[in-house]
Amino acid sequence: MDGDRTEAEVGDFLRSRRARIRPEEVGLPAHGRRRVPGLRREEVAQLAGVSVDYYIRLEQGRGAHVSDAVLDAVARVLRLDDTEHAYLRAVARPARRRASPVVASRVRPGVQALLDGMERSPAFVVDHRMNVLAWNALADALSGYGRMTPAERNVPRQLFLDPDARELYPEWAAVASSAVAHLRLGAGRYADDAELCALVGELSVKSDDFRRLWADYEVRECSYGVKRIRHPVAGLLTLPYETLTVPSQPDQTLVVYTPEPGSETAERLTLLGSWAGV
Repeated sequence: MDGDRTEAEVGDFLRSRRARIRPEEVGLPAHGRRRVPGLRREEVAQLAGVSVDYYIRLEQGRGAHVSDAVLDAVARVLRLDDTEHAYLRAVARPARRRASPVVASRVRPGVQALLDGMERSPAFVVDHRMNVLAWNALADALSGYGRMTPAERNVPRQLFLDPDARELYPEWAAVASSAVAHLRLGAGRYADDAELCALVGELSVKSDDFRRLWADYEVRECSYGVKRIRHPVAGLLTLPYETLTVPSQPDQTLVVYTPEPGSETAERLTLLGSWAGV
């Protein structure tokens, strides 16, 4: 991202975090008319122990040399969680960010062998742009990755541009919100990634829902959880999942669905695998 976009990223994120905190939550009087919800900039500065001018410069994206202590204080005042705190550090100090990553378009043969060895669990690998790079046979039977083009094998693009996505995911709103929050995390870490910026631009133009969620500035790791999928053959599946970073390629994440053994979902996956010749 260029300098103007970096400044907007920092300012919009901090303003969104200020807006969600009520003055009385941090011991400030709630009386008086406020033009915007949440804390004022001068209140954040006071609580963080910095000058108002210093905080304003930070919110304007002019805090390239801001110290860890100041960022820690601001994060404390705004009640950022660990993921949000790390995101703030990434976007507030562009000079210290990592360069745009050289992302492998394929996984190592050993990782593919690991996927193929998970015969009872759908498993796949995504990069920080949420492109699906590799998958095993059961994941293919579940999601049809082998029939998709590379562009279609992108989680946010499927969620927001595929007309069947809301039928596929009964809790579509929660899944979409989580995906956008995770994508923003990647955007904060790799602000100069041209392909990621292009993906965000495409989805912002083509999807009102994506544009609205992106403007919320939620930041979240999708490291584990439960996803429900309504498969046209197997029916409704409840799929807990776990994720692991690939050690040799830290921008690749292994995602494994882990249905409880003996559960209805596990039995349906077994039938789906048999039907697909897995």
